[in-house]
Amino acid sequence: MGSTLDPIAVRTAPPAPDVPRSSFKRVLTGSMAGAVLEWYDFAIYGILAATVLGPLFFPGSDGITKLLLALATQGLGFIARPLGGVVFGHLGDRFGRKPMLVITFVMLGTATASIGLLPTYEQIGIWATVLLVALRMIQGFALGGEFGAAVLLVSEYGEPKRRGFWASWPQAGAPSGTVLAAVVVSALVLLLPADSFDAWGWRIAFLFAVPLLVIGFWIRHGVEESPVFRAAQSAAADRPESRSSIVEALSRPRPVLIGIGMRLGENIAFYVYTIFVIAYATTYHGFARGEVMLAVTFASVFQFVGMIGGGRWSDRVGRRIAMLVPALVLVVWAPVFFWLVQMQSVPLLWVGVCVGAFFHGALAGPEAAWITELFPTRYRYAGSSLVFQGSSIIAGAPAPLIAVWLIDRFGVGTVIAYLVVTMMITVVAVLSSRETKGIDLDRIE
Repeated sequence: MGSTLDPIAVRTAPPAPDVPRSSFKRVLTGSMAGAVLEWYDFAIYGILAATVLGPLFFPGSDGITKLLLALATQGLGFIARPLGGVVFGHLGDRFGRKPMLVITFVMLGTATASIGLLPTYEQIGIWATVLLVALRMIQGFALGGEFGAAVLLVSEYGEPKRRGFWASWPQAGAPSGTVLAAVVVSALVLLLPADSFDAWGWRIAFLFAVPLLVIGFWIRHGVEESPVFRAAQSAAADRPESRSSIVEALSRPRPVLIGIGMRLGENIAFYVYTIFVIAYATTYHGFARGEVMLAVTFASVFQFVGMIGGGRWSDRVGRRIAMLVPALVLVVWAPVFFWLVQMQSVPLLWVGVCVGAFFHGALAGPEAAWITELFPTRYRYAGSSLVFQGSSIIAGAPAPLIAVWLIDRFGVGTVIAYLVVTMMITVVAVLSSRETKGIDLDRIE
């Protein structure tokens, strides 16, 4: 293992201001609110893309083509994420984390709710598809800056010896949002006749973002700026203005590339076990939609536990070991998962999804703290956003689309290979990284 601080140098810096416990609780709650809304949106779209949105916005195609087009539109949201990461990363390193936290959250919630108001293809023709794509792009742009701000604030507020645990909570917004999305859709399916749900009931799921937006905005608006950022800003007050933080991060590409490599397999595993499995199990193996959604919902609880537990474990054994173990388990689990689904047994489906989700969570839990620990404060937002959003467009955006295409053209073996190869890239990236557990963020240079 490399040394704890190599290749980052350590400097003497003014101590970060003391953080009242009430302030940290608000930061943690505000960060979780954004993460839940982010993943609620993507889970809602993924669930409905496989069932409702294809016929409404992409008519005139066969079933598989409608599914592919709907999932491709989901992927379009990822295209704007790197641009949002660049823009908000630069602004966040220049003006602070808090303003970006509020701006991106409002953009995200407004765009999500607006999808629930869209007219369909039957009502306005191709403009319905164009508007859906535009709103997905706005969501992606906002998300490009939102998650980085949320993770950074928690990481920069949290004490070094427990940073892995605290930073895992925004990460856990993913399973929390997935559970919320599945619960909302399941409730609507149970309460409404099938034709009513397909005609207008699905809109309620997107409009549910409005109360989440109001509550989250109130919490985030009261959050104080990161103490580590304030200390760094004070230390830099008498120095000439530096170049763009994005340029600084890209001029030192090794941590960015290692971070993207680490997230490659993790991102793909997430979308296979939460989004692709819905289309795969219902389309190819005859499972009822409700059965699969219930399994994914329950698996998200396992994923949540894995994330929090993984983050806490990384504070004890280090980030590298805590991420390496679940990554290797997921390599072995990929073929087992598909074998269990092919048995066409609901209990075995639950086992496959829950085990995969738990170990994905254990891998992703320490990730948030580890990525923020790779970069100094002056370009930490930019560097972290490049890692989070660069990996999202490479791995997360095309994952469900690639998996559906591979299985339709070449069979299930190619999807297994897709999971295994990308997870091995993650293993190599983790082995190539340095240990960062307990590092003082305000002393990284």
